[in-house]
Amino acid sequence: KNSVLKQILDNAVVAEGVTDVFALCGLDKPNIGLLSDEFLDDVRRMPYRNLAVELLEKLLKDNIKARTGNNVVQEKKYADRLQETLRRYNNRGIETAQVIEELIAMAKQFQAEMEREAALGLNPDEIAFYDALANNESAVRELGDEILKKIAVEITEKLRASTTVDWQIRESVRAKLRILVRRTLQRYKYPPDEAPGAVELVLKQAEVLSNAWSV
Repeated sequence: KNSVLKQILDNAVVAEGVTDVFALCGLDKPNIGLLSDEFLDDVRRMPYRNLAVELLEKLLKDNIKARTGNNVVQEKKYADRLQETLRRYNNRGIETAQVIEELIAMAKQFQAEMEREAALGLNPDEIAFYDALANNESAVRELGDEILKKIAVEITEKLRASTTVDWQIRESVRAKLRILVRRTLQRYKYPPDEAPGAVELVLKQAEVLSNAWSV
């Protein structure tokens, strides 16, 4: 099989590094298709192992930035996970072959999570709040997926209707929204011990999304 990646490598001066490899293939924009199983299998078989690590690192960094920029939980989750994996690799805690497998596994999980809209029946904003609400195990265990989805939909609708252009810097509005979210969680019996953290995470998520809401 004369794959796209094989063509790149056959024509690339690999010593010049991953940036030139990307340029040869026009990989200047993040593209979730580049995390397909076929492409990742090509990367796994690359003879230039260090280049494979660089390629996976760049693909993941670009996709995390492009695809999770409006989702606080997912962005932090994958950015932290990538940073920790690369830290262990750079400190010689894991071998090149192992880091390649870990990065490929991460890429596949990332792609699956980015395709959740249809499965969850939620839009991107609702998914972002769902992730904020499901960010602790006790809430997921006690309430279950369907209740968390209902809360996410309701909170999205209420916050969209209640935020103003400058709400982030108006403490009176922030206090009102904090009460709104807290009461919504109480009504659905969200775990009380976890509620304060969830409220703050929901408001942090709202700060990211509300700029688009006010356009």
